[in-house]
Amino acid sequence: MLKAERVAFILEQLQALYPEPPIPLDHKDPYTLLVAVLLSAQCTDERVNTVTPALFELADNPFAMAKQSVADIQAIIRPCGLSPQKSKAIQKLSEMLVEFHNGIVPADMDELEKLPGVGHKTAGVVMAQAFNQPAFPVDTHIHRLAQRWGLTSGKSVAQTEKDLKRLFPKERWNALHLQFIYYGREYCSARGCDGTVCPICSSCYPNRRKPKKTLKA
Repeated sequence: MLKAERVAFILEQLQALYPEPPIPLDHKDPYTLLVAVLLSAQCTDERVNTVTPALFELADNPFAMAKQSVADIQAIIRPCGLSPQKSKAIQKLSEMLVEFHNGIVPADMDELEKLPGVGHKTAGVVMAQAFNQPAFPVDTHIHRLAQRWGLTSGKSVAQTEKDLKRLFPKERWNALHLQFIYYGREYCSARGCDGTVCPICSSCYPNRRKPKKTLKA
């Protein structure tokens, strides 16, 4: 397939499999989503969803969370990993939301990225899922799929994000981010497919015989 044909095929397949992909992290508003996404770094969504009920019982808004001690936050989120850094970030970003944004999560990429523990990908997820603004957050898993499907040769998630945004319609970015994630988990995981096994890989590259080596982000 030519690249344009692959793009059309991938769009069709992902839409057929996941027509309305749900947001995997449990939340009730932009703030609880922001905290959940921060916690999901190097942690599964499933584990985050088991931890956040207790955390949000302790504090579910910036005003309340800013008053909590880092130690109390850390005690709850320890199962998510990287708890020393994440607990400090949650407490500090809550303070900053209160001080600079009246306790409201800003619907602005630049302002989000100024918050502790909030990188470009986290900010993109919040923009897409909390505010329905077009974004295509790319993590290492999406980076791997994009390489296997011949959509990018980028050596970084930043370059892969640029390539995917150029290839796919802007109105599809938010859904595609989730569709990539769900497809990767179900059909094209790091260990479950080597670029030759899953339906999309085998359809896009039917003559590929050797595993597709992907460049780590």
